[in-house]
Amino acid sequence: MVQLKILSGKKAGTTWVGRRFPVRVGRDPSCDLQFEEHGVWNEHFRIGLNSSAGFVLETQPDALVTANGQPVQRAVLRNGDTLEIGALKLQFWLGEARQRGLRSAERLVWAVILAVSSGQIALAYWLSR
Repeated sequence: MVQLKILSGKKAGTTWVGRRFPVRVGRDPSCDLQFEEHGVWNEHFRIGLNSSAGFVLETQPDALVTANGQPVQRAVLRNGDTLEIGALKLQFWLGEARQRGLRSAERLVWAVILAVSSGQIALAYWLSR
């Protein structure tokens, strides 16, 4: 899961969360994240997940994207990287990790504790007779 914090433009101050890859960013309504700012192409860039490299940004041919002030066509993104497309500035972040529910594991542990305690009480009662 990735987050794109929008630093400038009409949607400045908001954060967009992407859960499916590739994430497509551009002006077109079919894009996952849409912008109407000047200089943003129909599908300006994509962010994909590569198991060996990590999160990879790939731009459309001739589309200008700068990552941390350097023009790129393809780049491996790191947490906190700043992206500029047209009149828009974004910041790439990793999404917050969701904690798995532990309710069923906790119930299982309590059931085992109850069973062992009941067994000990039954054994003590049987031995005291």
